[in-house]
Amino acid sequence: MMQAANSNAASAEAGATHDFVTVFVGETMFGLAINRVHDVFIPAGVTPVPLSPPEIVGLLNLRGRVVTALCLRRRLSLPDREGDANRMAIGLEQGGETFALIVDGVGEVLKLGADTHEPVPINLDARWRDLSLGVHRLQGHLLVILDVDALLAFGAPRLAAGAA
Repeated sequence: MMQAANSNAASAEAGATHDFVTVFVGETMFGLAINRVHDVFIPAGVTPVPLSPPEIVGLLNLRGRVVTALCLRRRLSLPDREGDANRMAIGLEQGGETFALIVDGVGEVLKLGADTHEPVPINLDARWRDLSLGVHRLQGHLLVILDVDALLAFGAPRLAAGAA
């Protein structure tokens, strides 16, 4: 079942649904749980951070708050996009910190039911498997649901390896 998030027609009767903000990296569509998304904006004035992990694009100012900008392309081990035109950012919070997830584009909010949800496929790119919560098979598209906690835990494996 797929419907726009603003249509309430019989959604309560159809069973539990979840809302996802869709984002794009190239032609691939990803979903972020809407309850984790705080802002959608155009990133501007990004200041690079020396010696930061490659996923970190830099810092930016979002309504007076210093926000860490994280590139979803780099987090997914994909090559950088040519040019910065039309990039978008998704504001996420984790542990009291605010992050800007830089994406190629933002789609719509989808309300999806369990009937289209499947576990993480075994043939999903190995670089994405640990960052995914599953997929939804939609009409002609595959929506990969991203685990926001795993996305924002980019320093954890390095810290754990350094402590051993």
